[in-house]
Amino acid sequence: MQTHFSLAQLADPDLAEANKILRNCVHCGFCTATCPTYVLLGDELDSPRGRIYLIKDMLERGRPATAQVVKHIDRCLTCLSCMTTCPSGVHYQHLVDQARVHIEKTFRRGLLDRAARAFLARLLPYPRRFRLALLAGGLARPLRRVLPGRLGAMFALMPASLPPPSPLSRRRVHSPGGRRRGRVALLTGCAQSVLAPHINDATIRLLTRHGVEVVLANEGGCCGALVHHMGREAQAHAQAAAAIAAWTAEMDGEGLDAIVINASGCGTTVKDYGFMFRNDEALRAGAARVSAITRDISEYLTAIGLMPPTQTVGLTVAYHSACSLQHGQKVSAAPKALLQQAGFRVVEPREGHLCCGSAGTYNMLQPALATRLRDRKLANLAQTKADVIAAGNLGCMTQLAAGADIPIVHTVELLDWATGGPRPAELDDAAVR
Repeated sequence: MQTHFSLAQLADPDLAEANKILRNCVHCGFCTATCPTYVLLGDELDSPRGRIYLIKDMLERGRPATAQVVKHIDRCLTCLSCMTTCPSGVHYQHLVDQARVHIEKTFRRGLLDRAARAFLARLLPYPRRFRLALLAGGLARPLRRVLPGRLGAMFALMPASLPPPSPLSRRRVHSPGGRRRGRVALLTGCAQSVLAPHINDATIRLLTRHGVEVVLANEGGCCGALVHHMGREAQAHAQAAAAIAAWTAEMDGEGLDAIVINASGCGTTVKDYGFMFRNDEALRAGAARVSAITRDISEYLTAIGLMPPTQTVGLTVAYHSACSLQHGQKVSAAPKALLQQAGFRVVEPREGHLCCGSAGTYNMLQPALATRLRDRKLANLAQTKADVIAAGNLGCMTQLAAGADIPIVHTVELLDWATGGPRPAELDDAAVR
């Protein structure tokens, strides 16, 4: 793609990066076939290629974002399916991230839109605030079917009950019973530590059972992913900087073999810290070190080797491949292989490359499109006739659970169960045998 940035513009490292990305695009349109919003809406401007044109025009002209640009960029899920499809290596992720920062700085949204975004940004990344809000919101949950738009979507995603904080989260270091084979830091996350602490518990049990010491070095801290994708650069970088400081201190202390992440949306962002802080002299080196050793839990387990199953599980598992894992991190085979090694029969749904509509805060900010994508995904999952759905991202699990008849569990819960841990409670609740 031909670009027309001035020399003065190209002196800005962010615009220079955008220019490089734009020039890689050859207008082929392969991305349109795998873009969820284009598949639903059939509008060129709701495809990666169309959004690239809008971003190019906005950045080249150096003008504030327009309502049209904002509408179509807001509809992007950042699922990154386009990056998997693109034969030219266009790094759409970095381009749309820059566009969102530009929108946040130059466009004044309507009052309700601003309020919704501010509410989510000030709540979700902070576990204590989030827990209190959920407890208060539970009183109004019966009204979720009559509440309109975004407010209704938020209440629809609320759990029927809130689990208590995990006792394991109170201990900073979890040592294996026998010889130590490795030492990792686990990102416990913000929303996940409130909504589903049992995922972290299963991860800790699974890793310590394999001889790995687990350190909670960034207890309850957000990695910055949620607000990063909302264009809130300062807040995202502050949260990421805190995580980098905690992890590099651990690396320089007793050392870490890896930073293990069991929420793939977070993992995609943490693996990108090196790029995010490339122009920050103070944090560049630490960010790059953190990104270099960050692994999805399935990657790390594959590297150390999964122990043989200790019990026969015999269930058919429909594996839902989170976009942030398959497209953002290019990890697709490892989770399925681990589940098979653990004794599960693994099946995959049709259109496995298409997003379920979760995408961080997308299902709350774009509820109509998110619901259509969720229902499409659930229909394909139902056709597998599986006993249970497994996924590697809490956002996907929450999104699908809002409309699913099949129990949904995290991949690590099944691996933990198969190798000596407790049976996932969701299977008992659904009377799965």
